[in-house]
Amino acid sequence: MWTQRIKTGLLTTTAAASLLLIAACGPSPSPAGTSSAPPTSSSPSASSSASASAAPSASASPSAPATSAAPAGPGLCKAASLTATTDSTGGGAAGSIYEKLILTNSGSATCTLEGFAGVSLTADANGAPIGEPATRETTTPVTKIELAPGKAAWAELRYTQAGNYGDCTKVAAAGYRIYPPEDTASLFVAEPHDACSNAGIKLLSITAFQAV
Repeated sequence: MWTQRIKTGLLTTTAAASLLLIAACGPSPSPAGTSSAPPTSSSPSASSSASASAAPSASASPSAPATSAAPAGPGLCKAASLTATTDSTGGGAAGSIYEKLILTNSGSATCTLEGFAGVSLTADANGAPIGEPATRETTTPVTKIELAPGKAAWAELRYTQAGNYGDCTKVAAAGYRIYPPEDTASLFVAEPHDACSNAGIKLLSITAFQAV
């Protein structure tokens, strides 16, 4: 009986020692409060924000290509590049003379002529106008005319005889002073006529220019 107890105790002690040895060789338990889960990746919202800030703005529109300015058209015809003449073959009626006032482009560049000339009788090429300037006859429509070098345009000029007016104070005029449309410089056409120096008597009328 005593021998049996000793054997049983030895077996129990051996079994306990084996268990302790197995426990010592196994993996150690994780410390309390420490997570064994792998670290999580960064949140999707943060990555999306970074990507959005790095990407170009979708609302930004591409810059429009620069457009070149339209080429400027011909400039106005000025007295310095014009020659003035008259053609009186149109005849006359009831004490009036109808003639063409012709402006020719004597310059080297195309220019535009549009509207009415200013016309007055004058004592000489450098003299001041005498009496009233020509009135505008508006039956002819105003058109823009491009005059290439050597080309001309004309307007109808009417001169009424000074003798038709009993109250006319007659003064000899050597010709016409011509101001092209929108110009302050003038041209001279030698053509002697009687002028009326007193105001209110209109001897001249002019139409808008037309292409020849």
